[in-house]
Amino acid sequence: MPATARTASLPWSLLLLEPQKLLFSLSSFIAAAITLSIAFEFSLPRPWWALLTVYVTAQPMAGAFRPKVLYRLGGILTGATVSILVVPNLQHAPELLVLCMAAWTGLCIYLAVLDRTPRAFLFQMAALSSAVISFPYLDDPADVFTTTISRVEEMAVAIVSVTVVHSLLQPWSVTPVIQDRAHAFLAHASRWTREALGQRHTRLEYEHRRMLAADVAELGMMAIHLPSNPRPASAGRRMVLGVQKQLATILPLASAAANRLDMLSALAPLDPELARLVEATRTWLSQPASVQYASGTDLAQRCRQLAERQETSPSWRDLLRASLCVRMAEFVEAQVEACGLVQQLGSPVSTSGDWPQRQGEQAFPLARDHGLALLAGLATATAIMLYCAVWILLAWPSGSATAAFAALITCSFAAQDDPAPVLSRYLGATLLTFPLAALYLFAVLPRVDGCGMLIVSLAPALLGIGYVQAMPAWSARALPMFSCLIVALGFLDRFIADFATFINVGLAQVGGIIATIAVAKLFRSVNVSWTARRMIRGNWIEIGQMASMARPFRPVHWTSMAVDRLGQTAARMAIAEGSDALHAADGLADLRIGRNVIAIRRSLPALPAPVQAALRDVLEGIAQLFQTRGRAGEWLPPPASLLANIDVAMASMSAAAHAEPAHPALLALVGMRCNLFPFAAVPRMAGDA
Repeated sequence: MPATARTASLPWSLLLLEPQKLLFSLSSFIAAAITLSIAFEFSLPRPWWALLTVYVTAQPMAGAFRPKVLYRLGGILTGATVSILVVPNLQHAPELLVLCMAAWTGLCIYLAVLDRTPRAFLFQMAALSSAVISFPYLDDPADVFTTTISRVEEMAVAIVSVTVVHSLLQPWSVTPVIQDRAHAFLAHASRWTREALGQRHTRLEYEHRRMLAADVAELGMMAIHLPSNPRPASAGRRMVLGVQKQLATILPLASAAANRLDMLSALAPLDPELARLVEATRTWLSQPASVQYASGTDLAQRCRQLAERQETSPSWRDLLRASLCVRMAEFVEAQVEACGLVQQLGSPVSTSGDWPQRQGEQAFPLARDHGLALLAGLATATAIMLYCAVWILLAWPSGSATAAFAALITCSFAAQDDPAPVLSRYLGATLLTFPLAALYLFAVLPRVDGCGMLIVSLAPALLGIGYVQAMPAWSARALPMFSCLIVALGFLDRFIADFATFINVGLAQVGGIIATIAVAKLFRSVNVSWTARRMIRGNWIEIGQMASMARPFRPVHWTSMAVDRLGQTAARMAIAEGSDALHAADGLADLRIGRNVIAIRRSLPALPAPVQAALRDVLEGIAQLFQTRGRAGEWLPPPASLLANIDVAMASMSAAAHAEPAHPALLALVGMRCNLFPFAAVPRMAGDA
């Protein structure tokens, strides 16, 4: 039975226990047992908070949480320091104190959303720790120093325990996940390109095309966690980053080849030699990755040889044929390189050759949006101020716990466009866990004596929910289940089973979640197309800046940034309305145009002066078009003057002495014309006479 089927429904997944998931749950439980033992042994005041931190920190993939340990500890210390500095000094001005803590939390969330690396956990933990430490003690800040030290000790013990246990038992490595994702991308890219080269269509399903970009972006986020991946045979970080860069290159090359074939087939049937080459490429794409790696070099050489056997004064059809052959060659070469690197992912780094050293360890750049991060920070700060205002106005004794719990949930889901649906599932999982918490508190724990018996009695619940946490389809429900159970039990130095306290704590948790949902619906439920438009707009602005001759030429990592931005829009585009105007903005076409701009600007210094002048007119036209799109925030059709400039530049290059049909700048002009003006009339070239 395939893994996807096993995780499709919870009952079957629980009946068919998987060793890796069971080992993860057992590792988390051992860490929880160690944490509880230390907490009771050293009389830490809130053992339940240490226990909750264990399951908040644990991650199913071993390599996914070790790089975050120092960031989490640093964030806890930062939040604790802010609490100690702010709370005692503003204890006589509660309104100003709430404003300062809300502003601090909002700033931390802004930085966490903006960063998008494991370093974001430093800012997130700083926000969480300051909220959890400060809000329950705003009424009595005199003991805030002792309380802060206790919270830091509890969280630090939990984080260190879960890190050590998971490092020793190694639930599973991130490397197989990366291998599966890379193999899936290669298979998707091969199937998509094979289909696109087989018939006249390049505008495939939006979700299908952008799924490839999403795979690349996700692979890069996984690669960030590799430095602490412990297995000797695991993939090196530099190698994975190299694989990601190759995969990012495949995406625009494959789409460009399909686009040229579509344009060429619209003019006339393919000549026999080119038709055989296209069919050979399709056959090659149907082979396994190992066969592609072995035979791809010869196929790429055939493509380049055909591209070079064109007339000295090429016609428009000749240029399209040369562009198709060169893009197919570049795609095949990138696919071969990627296949070779993916095969090396599972081999020891020491036997993987000198490729990583030659490529360097420069990280795959991430696209960041200050506007979205600012919105998340402002929403978090506003929500916290509203929680505290309601708590203070109602004079609710448990209002401080509600504010702290609501702040914790708000910070946890601040990075999502619309956290309300996730929070609704969070509320449902919390309500389902209350009967289990009541059973433990009033039926099981009164008969427990000692820390050892407590750990044994908790084993069934913690192991069961821990196994759910290891299941990707259900992991989001595990955290509220842990929170409800552990917070409701409220382990202290002595057992207290008070029904009124249990109900009050439960109401505080539910109230915090409901308040968070209400604030999310008011402040965060933005249309996903709004977020997608912002990302597309950022891409337009960068293309315009690259094309502008008045700006420095800085193309380094632009393709990677564009692919990352395209990957971020993938999920949003999938749920946006089909008639939405943002679908008019073809992200892959923009990606190809940006690469063409880079090719022209790199070739510009070596070309004759008349050709340079014609190419500068094209670049300025591209700059104006994309800057106008960026300012307007919507897709605008290119002007006819830009088409005329492109045709003049192509004619100028074709007429130049020693003109090469496969010259990068000339092929870039062909690509621009195909992408910007796909339905324009065939241009008149010297070779058409």
